[in-house]
Amino acid sequence: MPETARFLRRAAPAFFREMAKEYRRETAPAPLRPEPLLWPDTGLHAAWLGHSTVLLKIDGFTVLTDPVFSLRVGLNIGPVTLGIKRLIATACELEALPPVDLVLLSHAHMDHFDLPSLRALENPRTQVVTAQHTCDLLRPKRYAGAHELRWNQSVQIGPACVKAFQVAHWGARMRSDVYRGFNGYLLEIGSRRIVFGGDTAQTSHFRDVRSARPVDLAIMPIGAYDPWIHVHCNPEQALSMANDAGAEFILPVHHQTFQLSREPKLEPIERLLTAAGSAPERVCLREIGAEFSLR
Repeated sequence: MPETARFLRRAAPAFFREMAKEYRRETAPAPLRPEPLLWPDTGLHAAWLGHSTVLLKIDGFTVLTDPVFSLRVGLNIGPVTLGIKRLIATACELEALPPVDLVLLSHAHMDHFDLPSLRALENPRTQVVTAQHTCDLLRPKRYAGAHELRWNQSVQIGPACVKAFQVAHWGARMRSDVYRGFNGYLLEIGSRRIVFGGDTAQTSHFRDVRSARPVDLAIMPIGAYDPWIHVHCNPEQALSMANDAGAEFILPVHHQTFQLSREPKLEPIERLLTAAGSAPERVCLREIGAEFSLR
C-alpha cells in the first residue's frame, strides 16, 4: 500500500473531522502588503510573506525562503491538498513577485516545502538550494539548477555564497523517509551576511556562523514550541541563537500563519519583544506583509 494511503487510513476519521472544520473557517487577509517591485537594486531589503516565506533582495539579487503560497499545506492528491489551512493569507501573490534568482529550502516538511508553490516557481533563471536527499521531490530540470547541501557544504550561485549548517530538527516528510536532510543557511552577498535558521530547536550551532563580520539579519523561527519544544525553539531561545550568530537584526518567522501548536497566535511575537528588552528595534518585522531595508 502506498505510504500516502496508509497515512490516510490511520488518520481517518479524526483527520477528516478536522478537515471539515478547516474548510468552513475563513482565512484573514494579510495586514500589510509589501511592494517589492519598488525596491532598489542596492542595499538589503526583506518582506515577510507569511510562515517561513521571506523575500529578500540583496544588491539586486533576489532570494525566497521556504516558499509557501498555497491556501493549505499537506498531502497533495492530484489537484486537492489535504492539510491545514492558513489563518492569514499570503502577503504577496506569486504573480506580484520580482523574478526570483534563488530559492532556499530548509527541509522537506510540508509547511516549508510546498510542492504547488515550487511548481509555480519553476523557471530557467531560478536556482534552488535544498537539503540533502530532497531533490527527488522537485523537478530539477525545470530550474536553472538544483543543489543539495549537507551541513558545512557551500555553493556559489552568482554573487551569493550559500553555506548549510546544522540545526536541531528533522527532515522526514512522511514517516519512513528519515534519511532526508535539514539545514540552516548562511547567505553571503558582497558585504551582507544573512542567516536563515529554517526550523530548529535550541542548539549551539548558530555560533558556528559567527565571525568578525556581523550578521546583518537573522531569519529565526519563533513558534510551534508548545508542546513541540524538543524540535522547535521558543522566542527566547530564538533570540539567544541569533545573538550566538552575531546578528544585528532579527526577522521572526514560523508564527501567526498556521495553527501548528497550542500557544496563542500572538504569544510568540509578544514574548520575543519582551526578551529583546531595551532594544525592541532589533525585531525588524512583526506583522505579515511588513518590509525592512538596510542601505
